[in-house]
Amino acid sequence: MMKQSSWRPMTEPGFWAGFLVILCTLSTAVDVHQALKPTSMNSKVIQRHKREWKWDKLYLYEETFPKTPLEKIGKLDNTLYNEMSTRYILSGEGANDIFTVNDMGDIFVSTALDREEKSVYRLSASLINIQTRMQIDKDDPFEIVLLDINDNRPVFPPALSGSISESSREGTTVMTVEATDADDPTTKNGMIEYKLLNGTDLFHINSKGVISTVKSTLDREKQSQHLIAIQAKDLPGSDTGNIATTIVTINITDINDNIATFKTGKYRFNVKEDSKPGSEIGTLTVEDRDEIQNKDPTFTIHHDGFAIKLSNVKDGILSLTVPLDFETEKTYSFNVDVVEHTVSKSPDNQGPQLLKRAEVFINVIDVDEPPVFNQTEYKFSVYEGPFKNPIIGAVSAKDPDIKGYKIRYSIEDSNCPVTVDSVLGHLSLKRQLDREQESSYTFQVKAQEDTPNGQISYAMVNLKVIDINDNAPELTNGSYVYVCESDKSGTVIGIIGAHDKDENPGRFRFTLAKKSSNFSLHDNQNNTANIVLKQEGFSTEHSVEHVLEIEISDGGTPEQKSINPLHIKVCTCQSDRRTDYCMAYAQTGVSVSVILAILLCIITILVIVILIALRRRYQKDTFVTLGKSSGEIHEQLVSYDEEGGGEMDTNGYDVSILTSACHDSSFRPSTGPSLYAMVKKPPACKGDMAMMIEVKKDEADHDRDGIPYDTLHIYGYEGSESLAGSISSLDSSSSGSNLEYDFLSDWGPRFRTLAQLYGVDGSDTDSSY
Repeated sequence: MMKQSSWRPMTEPGFWAGFLVILCTLSTAVDVHQALKPTSMNSKVIQRHKREWKWDKLYLYEETFPKTPLEKIGKLDNTLYNEMSTRYILSGEGANDIFTVNDMGDIFVSTALDREEKSVYRLSASLINIQTRMQIDKDDPFEIVLLDINDNRPVFPPALSGSISESSREGTTVMTVEATDADDPTTKNGMIEYKLLNGTDLFHINSKGVISTVKSTLDREKQSQHLIAIQAKDLPGSDTGNIATTIVTINITDINDNIATFKTGKYRFNVKEDSKPGSEIGTLTVEDRDEIQNKDPTFTIHHDGFAIKLSNVKDGILSLTVPLDFETEKTYSFNVDVVEHTVSKSPDNQGPQLLKRAEVFINVIDVDEPPVFNQTEYKFSVYEGPFKNPIIGAVSAKDPDIKGYKIRYSIEDSNCPVTVDSVLGHLSLKRQLDREQESSYTFQVKAQEDTPNGQISYAMVNLKVIDINDNAPELTNGSYVYVCESDKSGTVIGIIGAHDKDENPGRFRFTLAKKSSNFSLHDNQNNTANIVLKQEGFSTEHSVEHVLEIEISDGGTPEQKSINPLHIKVCTCQSDRRTDYCMAYAQTGVSVSVILAILLCIITILVIVILIALRRRYQKDTFVTLGKSSGEIHEQLVSYDEEGGGEMDTNGYDVSILTSACHDSSFRPSTGPSLYAMVKKPPACKGDMAMMIEVKKDEADHDRDGIPYDTLHIYGYEGSESLAGSISSLDSSSSGSNLEYDFLSDWGPRFRTLAQLYGVDGSDTDSSY
């Protein structure tokens, strides 16, 4: 086992005595080791001796500067050490730099060390063979501990401050001050004691730095802040040591310990008489040494026309509650009291000399005021309809000033139905009023002093229009009255009512203005009446209009009556009288003269149509029976487009070639019948052109090899042998014709273009169309 020993620097007492003991011990150990060594390397008996390191900790004072030669702080010692063959090696913190070791195991320090930077250095010692550099014994750790010296002063935190309420009790803690010392806190070098350098009559500080009050007489109003010098010293209990001082700010916080009082016993204010209620007059300043948050004055005013409230700084603001009138009262005087209920039990300011009541004087200043109406709002009523006396009332205003100017009245609204007398203020109707159109009117009357730039004021006038019984009742629910085909005699087919535009109509009475054989009316005495079926058998197939004339009276004064027609429709209904189909009749309201005019127009149109038809028939017959040769009828060959686009789809051709082809044998084939002879002649009667056309169409439809119907041979064949007369221009002469061809339009759509070309307005000369 390793024996522990404590090493001290050579300057400590007893150092040499200990050192001699160690030397003796080491010498004895060496002798014993040499005596026990084997005499021969070949000896078979080998005895192992106990080895050990003989140290644990070394101690060194900080800030010890090295000397020349270096001062030894300790010595390594191992039982295996041999001066000739072994050497000590250091490793660890500061080894071979701060701390060195020689061949004998002496440890030296080469620089001054600071315990506050590092207080313990941990190293290891080892023993190696000089030649082989092999480690003989295992490493053994040890420590070098720096011993503290008083080389640091106490340090205070910056800007130390605290607070305490004024009038606090004796011994009340204000704050705690704590200084720090970098020296070893386990020694007196790092221990601190505190001391007040001033303010000891008010404050005290203990050994832990707690500052407390000595008295209860702190007064913020006298001194709101105290600056206290505090000293901190280490090595407590001794006259020596490091010292530090600082200044601590102690703020005295406010409490409500002062009563609010008036600064003066009298306050005077001037107020214009036109000041509005609620306007501020002035400020009643009070004196209170407390801070704003601790001011709590209460004001009491002894006058109903004025009020007082707190300002932002807790002064009293005087305001007006009623209008002022210089002509009535020119001055006011009253008292105002101030008290403070939340003040501490023992206020700083007290006594009968405090001004808790003040007298206020108000001086009213005269101004030019506008006219004042005797009422702020006027209300009048008038009956609707015609009136005998247009005056409905009057307004009145006067000048409140001493001068007393005359007043002129006017109404600025041009749409107002009322006018005002500019001098007397009488209000008169300009026109008749109707309550059903507008039941009330609101307008302003202007009053102005009769002087240049005179003062102006307005008054509101409300005019109510009173209702009279001037509207006749009207029938309602008439559309819900109908007769079902299945209704039996005595069935209530509907309930009618009445409506009156008047404000409070009386009870309506219903009667039949004319008796009806089919229906009766029963007045229900509740502003309704039943329509009752007297006989059954109605049907929607019979066109009969059923109208009841119902007389309604309102029973007012004067009584108003009206006769209202009720149209009753006949319906096909289901079992619960739900309608499926109704035959309704409405009154046309067309007069006899209108009917006669319509009939006369219809007759005139029919006569004109008949005359036109007869004329065209006559022209057709004349054209057929004239017996003129076909040569006198000349036409142009016209081709029609199948789509029928009108005149734009027609093309005109030169018919001279066709005429020559009809008479020139060169165009005929040498064998076979003529082209025109192949055409089958229809057996048509005189004028039966339609039949001929149908025959030709049938031929074209059934003969695939035949020439189409509208080709050249049709027009070529038509000529002298046509029963209806030729309409072709193949043999027509070049001279004009006086015939009218309008009747061709009756032959069908294929001939309408011809009728347009050769009609009355068409040209009778050859054309290229």
